[in-house]
Amino acid sequence: MSAVQEFLDRLDYPMYVVTAAAGDQRAGCLVGFASQCSMVPVRFMVWLSTANRTYRVACSADFLAVHLLSRAQYELAAHFGGRTGDEVDKFADIAWREGPAGTVLLDEAPDWFVGRVEQRTDGGDHVGFLLSPLEAAAPRRRAPDWQPFRLSDSEGIEAGHPVPGA
Repeated sequence: MSAVQEFLDRLDYPMYVVTAAAGDQRAGCLVGFASQCSMVPVRFMVWLSTANRTYRVACSADFLAVHLLSRAQYELAAHFGGRTGDEVDKFADIAWREGPAGTVLLDEAPDWFVGRVEQRTDGGDHVGFLLSPLEAAAPRRRAPDWQPFRLSDSEGIEAGHPVPGA
């Protein structure tokens, strides 16, 4: 194992569910590569795998919704991370509603923001979507032990699509 891979294996970043809607198409996936990338103006970058249906729908979307999960939401994370929208409708058996700008908001994820896609950046097997936040919800009341869903919490979720080239 290379030193770079050892370094990367030590990271335990938050994971998100990103949803996209374009025309009559809806898609969503569990995302590990995402971060705020600017303070003024506020910007957030989400990286979507080019193997995913969510990426293909997001390419035609003007807005994306980013949902922050808690550690207690393993099943929701597995639903969006362990299945592929190429084979199943991920929204058929979960509660969701239309959000700002026609986005898809998950009822089980009260922490979310909707961002306008300002730019797309090729990063190899992932494409970055630079988002300018439009609207958000972040409930103030949380259990004192609330923690975000992290990479280490995703153990056991086998990706709906294999990693290209791995």
